[in-house]
Amino acid sequence: MKAKVLSLLREQYPEYISGEEISQRLGVSRTAVWKHIHKLRESGYQIESHTRIGYRLVHVPDRLYEHELIGLLKTKLIGRKIVYRETVCSTNELAKELAQEGAAEGTVVIAEEQTGGKGRMGRSWYSPSGQGLWFSVILRPQISTAGVSKITLVSAVAVAKSIREVTGLQAGIKWPNDILIDNRKVSGILTEMNAEIDRVNYLILGIGVNVNTRPELMPPELAGTATSLAEQKGARISRIELLASILNDLDAAYREFIKGNFAPILSLWKEMSVTLNRWVRISSINDTDEGIAFDVDDEGALLLMKKDGSMKRILSGDVSLR
Repeated sequence: MKAKVLSLLREQYPEYISGEEISQRLGVSRTAVWKHIHKLRESGYQIESHTRIGYRLVHVPDRLYEHELIGLLKTKLIGRKIVYRETVCSTNELAKELAQEGAAEGTVVIAEEQTGGKGRMGRSWYSPSGQGLWFSVILRPQISTAGVSKITLVSAVAVAKSIREVTGLQAGIKWPNDILIDNRKVSGILTEMNAEIDRVNYLILGIGVNVNTRPELMPPELAGTATSLAEQKGARISRIELLASILNDLDAAYREFIKGNFAPILSLWKEMSVTLNRWVRISSINDTDEGIAFDVDDEGALLLMKKDGSMKRILSGDVSLR
């Protein structure tokens, strides 16, 4: 109901809308309308009110509230349940707890800040309050563990596509799922799973995007390697619009994947790749390889042509572009 009241205020902006009209259109009492207005004000919305005139929305806080998000979502699966927190240690850790308790597929965990955010290879992820997107999605695909790498590519396509649509910036994908702009990282995706030998119980897609992160406040070790959308665009980006776009694109791509339509998604991944046809170094736990990354196969593995002419199929690793 709070979302519906907010929708009417937005619809009427910049004019006033009376409490009586809100109550009639939503089928609630004038007292209920006032209570929802009060709750919106407590959440940071500035709403003017005048006797016999009504209410007018003046200012919207930069927060990723559920009632802000649901009006922008066009999803059929992802986002049916939204869990919002001001601060968490890690959205992935909270999502795993919820998944183990039986949370439905498509549940999204969103935080304004992570105090212990993490990326791939055990690295920490700088997640300051109100400056980026830090969220996780619970998925329960009926697939074997071998198919998980494909979902990693699916998520990368959704994030890169949304960044392009919302900002106009030419986001590219570094295998398997880092998002770069001008060779600097702006987004990362951490896929974690709970599985048995022959099937996946659930997946957690952890997605971090540096949206309005101020470059001067980033840790020194990220200087020159990380960036934000605002830094690249030269203007602040709407976090809520970008989040909705990512969830919409992820929902569409994931449902196509579940139907067995991975080939078009892989084609999009290759179009947006900044890895293919370049000399790369790939570091894994036990090995380091160098060569030309000439293709990605139908399972999501990177195909590497080594200096001696041999070909190696890479399933996981940390890629450095040369």
